[in-house]
Amino acid sequence: MPRKRKLLAQLSALQSNSSFPPCDALENLSATPDGNSSAKSSKYFPAERKNPAQLEADFFNQPCVSLAKSFLGQILVRRLPDGRELWGRIVETEAYLGGEDEASHSKGGKQTQRNAAMFMKPGTLYVYQIYGIYFCVNVSSQGEGAAVLLRSLEPLQGLDAMRELRSTARKAPSKLLKDWQLCNGPSKLCQAFGIDKAFDQRDLTQDAAIWMVPGGDLPGEQDVVATTRIGIGSRGEWTEKPLRFYLRGNRFVSVVDKKREREMAAMGQVSGS
Repeated sequence: MPRKRKLLAQLSALQSNSSFPPCDALENLSATPDGNSSAKSSKYFPAERKNPAQLEADFFNQPCVSLAKSFLGQILVRRLPDGRELWGRIVETEAYLGGEDEASHSKGGKQTQRNAAMFMKPGTLYVYQIYGIYFCVNVSSQGEGAAVLLRSLEPLQGLDAMRELRSTARKAPSKLLKDWQLCNGPSKLCQAFGIDKAFDQRDLTQDAAIWMVPGGDLPGEQDVVATTRIGIGSRGEWTEKPLRFYLRGNRFVSVVDKKREREMAAMGQVSGS
């Protein structure tokens, strides 16, 4: 019996002097300061992806027109500095095809400090200013100098924050904006999501403040209206090319082409007869 007590005493001493932390300390390796047990940086607990559902690089690596159509129904997410997240479904886009496109900022293949993002890898944001006040956001695609303009979003989450940002950007007292007025245009979209020149050249697949996730209900070809772009002026044949795409029947679209929609309806009636 004395021998057994001696062995137990030695074991107790060994545990008290051990350099290994107790079990509850090991559990705390993965805990955040606020008690959240989600994994942090540790060789014992590898950090998980922050946004496992977000659209990856291969999604953006498409020809410009294909990407412009593929964006419809996808969701843009913006995380504000205070942690709030804004979500919006993309309902309208425009394709700008690069060097050959007379309406593109990269026409003739000209690369400048302003449009450098258009020549970067697909999924890079190109943000530019118009009228010295407003911003527009584009996403680069396949093709030298090609990019897709995000024209309109359907707000899904964070609408109160969007109203705050729109009100601040307009710098004037005004009536409370309705839901459909928040993001129905490229500059309104940027105001509502707090997107400015600081977002130029950011990577949608890597950035912690802005990214895209897959939409749950993607449109079919019959749901997409292809029509002319807006506000590009007189650009010869490029003025009439159907490079603007929007979701038919969606009230968050900036400008509806009723003539084109009637044509689509007539074609549908013919095919169905």
